[in-house]
Amino acid sequence: MVSRIDRKKVVDTALRLLNEVGLDGLTLRGIAKELNVQAPALYWHFKNKQELLDEMATEMIRRMAGNLDGGGSGADPRTGTWQEMLVGACRTVRRELLGYRDGGKVFSGTRMTDGSAAGPLDSLMACLTAAGFTLEEAVRAWWAAYNFTVGAVIEDQSVHPVPGQREIRDPAYDESERERQLGREFPLAAQAGRTMFGDLEASFEAGLRIIVAGIEVTMGPDARG
Repeated sequence: MVSRIDRKKVVDTALRLLNEVGLDGLTLRGIAKELNVQAPALYWHFKNKQELLDEMATEMIRRMAGNLDGGGSGADPRTGTWQEMLVGACRTVRRELLGYRDGGKVFSGTRMTDGSAAGPLDSLMACLTAAGFTLEEAVRAWWAAYNFTVGAVIEDQSVHPVPGQREIRDPAYDESERERQLGREFPLAAQAGRTMFGDLEASFEAGLRIIVAGIEVTMGPDARG
């Protein structure tokens, strides 16, 4: 007897299967097999893979919303500085997306299917505008930090494709081999690889510091001051 399925069950299954097969291997047929139904049954809920990816990305934001809204961002939204809130939100996005194989690619470029992202965004905008940013400045500050974070996740997951297993690296990012191939003609580029693809968490944190410093001197009350 075939069990009844709904959108949530399909999405939960798709997110679980994503960690096993990755984005390229994720198909409606594979999800249907996992659910023990025929593939056409899924088309009652999603017309195509892109609609499913949109819902998967929305479910990701639902799951991280509580942490983005101050709960796990590393700063109390009532007392934290805007810098702490911004950095904390970026760290939360990174941590959550790294929990899914190809999570950055799934999340990037998809459309939210409901207003799950609105609450956390409103809280971030409230924090920044309370600190003296105009709304336009607040949006641009978050947009820069957010895009850096998602891009960093995509790069990170290219090097470490399996969630939670940092010891597994794509062989294409072997620094020694890169240096052997490039070292004679491009010695600085060869050496740069160890920083670019080595400690990716340290690179992420350094990038956040650069972005926050840039925001401080180009917009907001201190820049106008």
